[in-house]
Amino acid sequence: MDAALALVVFAPALALGSFLNVVAARLPEGRSLVHPRSACGSCEAEIAWYDNVPIVSYLVLRGRCRACGASFSARYPAVELATALLVAACFWHFGLTGEAVVGAYFCAVLVVLSAIDVERRILPHVIVLPSFALVLCANIALEPDRWLEYIGCSLGASLFLFLALVVYPRGMGMGDVTLALLLGAGLGRLVGVGLMIGMLSALAISTVLFVRHGMAARKMAIPFGPFLAFGAIVALFVGQPLLDAYLSRF
Repeated sequence: MDAALALVVFAPALALGSFLNVVAARLPEGRSLVHPRSACGSCEAEIAWYDNVPIVSYLVLRGRCRACGASFSARYPAVELATALLVAACFWHFGLTGEAVVGAYFCAVLVVLSAIDVERRILPHVIVLPSFALVLCANIALEPDRWLEYIGCSLGASLFLFLALVVYPRGMGMGDVTLALLLGAGLGRLVGVGLMIGMLSALAISTVLFVRHGMAARKMAIPFGPFLAFGAIVALFVGQPLLDAYLSRF
């Protein structure tokens, strides 16, 4: 039943991913999310509806503009596919529940924030803070007995990254600190698992860069937001089993 539900939501989630691409491209520049219609960034030709079908159009056109042949960023299909897979996974994992809806929104926000952070090295507060408030209120409404946990974990996670920012300001920015608020609101007590996985994955990539480039890697800035998002998504789906397995060793 839940697998069938995941299939049902997959196509609408692809369309959501297409909209998130618009958000990632326009919101940081203060442009309207509605007007004008999508157009090629090189020749400014409007993209026809049949060239704007998620995933399919990118593959058919081989990632190029039909009018001028300019290449489109691989971010477009990546965001669409990631959004669809994660939203479908939420309904597969949680079923037709409020938790699935909140989880799907949580994942979609993390996808668009990751896309923006990769391209622009920013995590816009205009997305993070309203999403934090919405996810926090939704989770408290679903589980009112855990209100203190969600609030405490949001503030605790944010404080933890703020202290890390004070100690090593080159490692992250205030956007990561506010993102931790959202992670705490979405994960509750599992936010620690998400932060740990995010930091370990960032450390792994940093180690690879040092091995390949030596001390020159110190000047290669990498966005921390996508790693935090990755850790949060892992924690959302398998955080409790990971935490139980860790605690069972002691």
